[in-house]
Amino acid sequence: MSGFDEREKGFERKFQQDQELAFKVKARRNKLLGLWAAERLGLAGDAAERYAREVLQSDLERPGSHDIVAKVCADFAKHGVGHDETRVRAELERCAAEAKKQLGAGK
Repeated sequence: MSGFDEREKGFERKFQQDQELAFKVKARRNKLLGLWAAERLGLAGDAAERYAREVLQSDLERPGSHDIVAKVCADFAKHGVGHDETRVRAELERCAAEAKKQLGAGK
């Protein structure tokens, strides 16, 4: 195998690792947001974990974060929680930073 081929394989492995890490960070971010929202909805324990899984699943509907923000905002409105979309998006950003920290992606 030539040096070029080895280098190409190395880039492919790095790309795959980066993609896997990005997926894990996004999933962790969404779970953290779900747990944060569950707390505001008065959910704890298994109910909070179930809600966090619902948030995770809602992210599969469309590309981007609009679907999870819309779900959380709708649930907040339904239950009288006084957080708007701006607040939910700010929390999503905080959760993204925390997820990166937890998974060591910020290195």
